[in-house]
Amino acid sequence: MMKKRSRTDLDQAVVNVCKRELGQLSTRDFAHRLAASEDLVLRLEIHKKLEKHEGCVNTLSFNSDGDVLISGSDDLRVILWDWETGRVKLSFNSGHRNNVFQAKFMPFSDDRTIVTCAADGEIRQAQILEGGEVKTILLGKHEDSRVHKLAIEPGSPHIFYSCGEDGVVQHFDLRTRSATELFTCRSINDPRNFQPYVHLNAIAIDPRNPNLFAVGGMDEFARLYDIRKYSWDGSSDFGQPADYFCPQHLIGNGDTGITGLSFSDQSELLVSYNNEFIYLFTRDMGLGNPPFPSFSPPISMGSDTSEFEPGSIASSSSMDVDGKNFAQAYKGHRNRETVKGVSFFGPGCEYVSSGSDCGRIFIWKKRGGELIRVMEADRDVVNCTEPHPHTMALASSGIESDIKIWTPKAIERATLPTNIGQVLMRDCYWFGMSDYNDNDYFSDDEDDDGSEDSDDVDIDEDSDDADIDDDSDDDCETKG
Repeated sequence: MMKKRSRTDLDQAVVNVCKRELGQLSTRDFAHRLAASEDLVLRLEIHKKLEKHEGCVNTLSFNSDGDVLISGSDDLRVILWDWETGRVKLSFNSGHRNNVFQAKFMPFSDDRTIVTCAADGEIRQAQILEGGEVKTILLGKHEDSRVHKLAIEPGSPHIFYSCGEDGVVQHFDLRTRSATELFTCRSINDPRNFQPYVHLNAIAIDPRNPNLFAVGGMDEFARLYDIRKYSWDGSSDFGQPADYFCPQHLIGNGDTGITGLSFSDQSELLVSYNNEFIYLFTRDMGLGNPPFPSFSPPISMGSDTSEFEPGSIASSSSMDVDGKNFAQAYKGHRNRETVKGVSFFGPGCEYVSSGSDCGRIFIWKKRGGELIRVMEADRDVVNCTEPHPHTMALASSGIESDIKIWTPKAIERATLPTNIGQVLMRDCYWFGMSDYNDNDYFSDDEDDDGSEDSDDVDIDEDSDDADIDDDSDDDCETKG
């Protein structure tokens, strides 16, 4: 049964068309409003399955034009895909000795310069030469530490950052091939902390102000730094964040940590917590400098959810004790087993997407936190949901060795199962789930036999097939 489009949606669509015809709405704005339509989100389905990797696929990223997708895997390989056809454009050995956790194109490099990081602690550069040959070099290393994420300065073909489980943040400049250790992320003074530093899982740069970047790891705080405060002669202590972000009820909670960060085009910060929810912060929600007042006692996984519902509070317009808005919460998924990312989705970052331990992809409206899609993706954990830079397409991957491409080509909009709440309670059991009604969810009506609308992948057999290091760790990207 098709879900009826709301009268409000229809009225707004008619208004937009009329404005476009009268010249009151630019072609660009009209295209953006059309692309951001919820109707397209509800028609997402599998367009292609990209099959070439032989291990967990830990990273996905599109180039700036959006026509090439890059992936990295436990098999130590990096693959460049023509994602629309499923063809491998190039496949090469990364040079890493352990699982590849991230691979990204450098801007304005004609897609020939790629930077990678991995579980071996190394940060490497891959340069694609004429004829398709690839040269890889070591740029830097985090000692005895896995490196989960890189952050590239927007618009820069030279500058990027790394963060590692050693708590260190490094700055790289490809012009000099130099690595500068900026600081070690220190734990806030707390008797429960057994490490003097925070194991870092995520780093992200504000696209509207590239001087600002955030890091997150195995404590409850997302920390914001301003690179302008760093003295390159080492004369100042750069380790003090410019601001901290954390939901009030998680302050002092030693059972959670951050696995993913993302900035929107509006400088909003999205933070994904393990054993908890996803939260959205605006710049004015910063906590300032410690010590921080605790809002309420930490929540245990076995607590009575009727006493405290983080999502119900976060989705309201209530104010905290300091008069600031609570962070918007996005919930329903499960983030316990692996280091999951989180993404904005849509031309104006209108939606939020995440994978889940239950093998599904979750998509929420950014405003209000309404869950509008629950898509069956994998039989195992989904770690990555990567939005296309220009269209309403999405790439996903995780514990399985394939990559799925999602496009809005379904004839019918997603249906509304009557038991979706029960399904999520069974497969993605969460404290705080009790405030969801079955009718709060949308899901696919695809079969579970894996025979949705996937296409056979046409692989280019001329791609590089260099030997794989047999000593590689077979474990996927998991929390340290």
